[in-house]
Amino acid sequence: MKVLKTIKLYMNGSFPRTESGRSYPVFFHRTKKEYARLCQSSRKDVRNAVSFAKSAQPKWMTRAAYNRGQILYRMAEMMEGKREEISLALKETQGLSSAQTKKMIDHSIDHLVHFAGFSDKYEQVLGSKNPINGPFHNFTSPTALGVVAHLSNEETLDQLMEKIAATIVSGNSIICLLGKRTEVVLSILGEICQTSDLPAGVVNLLSGDLSELSSHFFSHLEINGVSFRELDKKYLTSGKELASSHLKRVLPIKDLTSIALLEQSIEFKTYWHPIGQ
Repeated sequence: MKVLKTIKLYMNGSFPRTESGRSYPVFFHRTKKEYARLCQSSRKDVRNAVSFAKSAQPKWMTRAAYNRGQILYRMAEMMEGKREEISLALKETQGLSSAQTKKMIDHSIDHLVHFAGFSDKYEQVLGSKNPINGPFHNFTSPTALGVVAHLSNEETLDQLMEKIAATIVSGNSIICLLGKRTEVVLSILGEICQTSDLPAGVVNLLSGDLSELSSHFFSHLEINGVSFRELDKKYLTSGKELASSHLKRVLPIKDLTSIALLEQSIEFKTYWHPIGQ
């Protein structure tokens, strides 16, 4: 009897099973033959991931921007080394061709390299020195939003990696609920994060049922923003209502340029400095 692989969650730099003990199958493309089983995350798994992300975020934010860029570049290197493994998983479960998987992985690596190079430059692009009437210097500087949740839903791998890179490069931590097109590579992505010197808790990856978990992401008080590329209206409407109770950011990211994508997960702080005092 063949023992099916159970693809575990990735949280706080380790690979736990869901506390609920539940799982669900992922099949070989267009068959009913099981490829593996995925952990079906529960509300408690979401709470644990938020706790890990919140704990890791302040230290990650204080890392030098150049060091964050180095780590993103290392993630790109590790993804290059996992190219064949990722490609095989996507081919067997989604029926993609070699050309399609190559293009998707190439784009994923390119996003990591792009934001790695942008790590010590975005503050100059988005920050400003403001003209004022008075004996002061006035500066506006971007800073990390905090803990960001991302509902991946129908995203492809390259879209997911672009969002992760754009979010963590500025010092945020992220919790991703992977969708049907990315959940099969969850453990591979976890291995990439774990072997790239990325501090535990900065990236947390969950698999599960969006209908069960979306409300918990929108209602959790320690999640500062929830992003998504595509989200069913019924989830979005109720999510906005839950988020409005504590001013959580709701962040649609469809068709954004890279700088706009990064800008969504930062805040702006203004500083006043007296002149000649």
